[in-house]
Amino acid sequence: MEWLETLVKVFLQLDRYLGDVIRDYGALTYLILFVIVFCETGLVVTPVLPGDSLLFAAGAFAAKGSLSLTWTIALLVVAAVLGDTVNYWIGHLVGPRAFRGENVRFLNRKHLDRTHEFFEKYGGKTIIIARFVPIVRTFAPFVAGIGSMSYGRFFSYNVIGGLVWVFGLVLLGYYFGAIPVVECNFSLVILAIIVISILPGVYEVVRQRREAARARGQRGR
Repeated sequence: MEWLETLVKVFLQLDRYLGDVIRDYGALTYLILFVIVFCETGLVVTPVLPGDSLLFAAGAFAAKGSLSLTWTIALLVVAAVLGDTVNYWIGHLVGPRAFRGENVRFLNRKHLDRTHEFFEKYGGKTIIIARFVPIVRTFAPFVAGIGSMSYGRFFSYNVIGGLVWVFGLVLLGYYFGAIPVVECNFSLVILAIIVISILPGVYEVVRQRREAARARGQRGR
């Protein structure tokens, strides 16, 4: 579980690690950020990569002048939209096998089913809402590609979601991340962002379990 400890450390000390990357790689930092956001949204095997917290941290460094705000937002919007697009087509190609019960090694069936339930509840808006929900963010375009949404409709939600997600969190970091009290407690702020972002998923799990328990109780009468 050493990799998990390392991942947690990176999450909680994201300002330090991102600062090291900017210092060591300069302009290549934009490419690194692009790849991380693309993989987190585009590949169903990498849902644990930082998303919300990374955007906030990038905005904070843009406020310090270490990164260009314009380039950061522009490249990460493209990465987010392109990532979801690739994920959609992966779902279109291999997703039906998963829902027929066939074994697809790289898929977490539990995450897939949970995202499908999000679609059942929110419809196409799931693509926008999911941008702010870790795990679901990675699986939503995959589920959409299985056949529940045409590509044209998906693309419009994808672009809107990507713009709102990137602009919202990068600008949040830009305007608040460089405030002294936030800088001094950056790890706590990142932790708060992570907790807030997973709350909708936790709520859905609790709600589903209560409904399942209620249904079992009614059948038992």
